[in-house]
Amino acid sequence: MIVQVRIRLGSGIARLAPSPLLMVELPEGSTIGELYDSLGASHPELAPALRSALAVVGGSQVEARRPLRHGDEVALLLPVAGGGSAGHPAKTYEGVRKWP
Repeated sequence: MIVQVRIRLGSGIARLAPSPLLMVELPEGSTIGELYDSLGASHPELAPALRSALAVVGGSQVEARRPLRHGDEVALLLPVAGGGSAGHPAKTYEGVRKWP
């Protein structure tokens, strides 16, 4: 069985891609890490940015080992730091928003 996943690229990564929205089909049981591998192979221009990209599903950052489900929407965002106090830097994510 195949799972179809919608990919939304944050502005930092989208400038490297042909479109900010991509559709990917992967074998059932594939993980976020395997999604990164597939995207890097099919869109080599994204490969350097994928090394630091954070995957967000349902508004929460997810790990590379998380399995993908049919119909998942994965936002790939570049990390942005700043605004934190000494010893406790704040983490924010660029371009987080819901798209129609």
